[in-house]
Amino acid sequence: MKAAELMRGRHEELSRTIATEGSKTIREARGEVTRAINTITLSGEEAKRILGETIPFDSMPGAENRVGYYYRFPIGVIAAITPFNDPLNLVAHKLGPIIAGGNSVVLKPATVTPLSALKLGEILLDAGLPPKILNIVTGYGDVIGDALVTDERVRMVTFTGGPEAGKGITKKAGLKKIGMELGSNSPVIVMDDCDLEKAVESCVSGAFWAVGQNCIGVQRLYVQKNIYDAFEIKFVERTRKMKVGFQLNEDTDMGPMITEKEAIRVEEWIKEAVQAGGILLTGGERKGSIVQPTVMKDVPKSCRLGHEEVFGPVVILYKIDNLDEAIKEANDVVYGLHAGIFTSNLNTAFKAIKEINVGGIMINDSSDYRIDGMPFGGVKNSGLGREGIKFSLQEMTEPKVVCFNL
Repeated sequence: MKAAELMRGRHEELSRTIATEGSKTIREARGEVTRAINTITLSGEEAKRILGETIPFDSMPGAENRVGYYYRFPIGVIAAITPFNDPLNLVAHKLGPIIAGGNSVVLKPATVTPLSALKLGEILLDAGLPPKILNIVTGYGDVIGDALVTDERVRMVTFTGGPEAGKGITKKAGLKKIGMELGSNSPVIVMDDCDLEKAVESCVSGAFWAVGQNCIGVQRLYVQKNIYDAFEIKFVERTRKMKVGFQLNEDTDMGPMITEKEAIRVEEWIKEAVQAGGILLTGGERKGSIVQPTVMKDVPKSCRLGHEEVFGPVVILYKIDNLDEAIKEANDVVYGLHAGIFTSNLNTAFKAIKEINVGGIMINDSSDYRIDGMPFGGVKNSGLGREGIKFSLQEMTEPKVVCFNL
């Protein structure tokens, strides 16, 4: 737990590093550091709970004299590739369980945000981690990433990033274990029996946290027709109150995107949606790498905003008649990471839980909710396997059977 203590002592330094090299506000960055400390702490605790079981060999006829068990052992060298949007905590989610499981790691952090990863590596070494356990290589992904993924000494690749890059890794990795978290375009359903104010506040936060550069951020909102007009008015009003500007200012709610190139891409997607008949309710303007918080409605599903992951500050409102329609629309994409539903009816909630095809569903929260100890991952094109310390450890260790013939 010494690493967590060292992180607490450098909390503000780490926060400012995240906000300076990335695109989170300083307040968002402080929250990420707090989470990363928790992630490292959980990893230390779970290292004590890598359990095996006894095996009832004598349940098989002819094996009455045999007893045994299995235990879990390290995979070996794991390659970890992380994105820019959570440059400290997502690195902690790789390094923590990899090290806790007794493995060694070669980490390739995002090209544009390597400093947070390097500082965490420095802290782990200062806490006593043997140097050969942790290796961090910075640079361009198409060079370093390919070398890591194809190296036969690497026994597992754990990757968080875009679907196309993830598909490329699976083709190149060969006979290695693979863990993938590949994003989504998360749906949230708002029923007419919900707490409207709570739904608005939660979904605005979920849509624009970290400039919308968030794999579980709210992108599609399905609002029941009885409350749609009231929801739209309140949602747009709340969005317009967000203060956009320099991310190190304490009162900034949303800063710039990670690069101007990404901001231009989001602007192009917005223009495409408007040309296709989507209605712009607020936002849509770009200046440099800043895209104003954008709310649209009635965007056709054929548009990129309607079916792909925007990874930017854009959310779309749709009016729905009933829950069945909302579930059908929520499922009508190639992703399935997180979803949310706001309702006061347990039957409604459990129907959504059963029928929405995602890795996690949040009741009376937006899709943008996660704690670091829960299983985290998706279905369909949203990934393979699960993260969350306990669950990552299962992926990053192997069972070995031991049998005694007495």
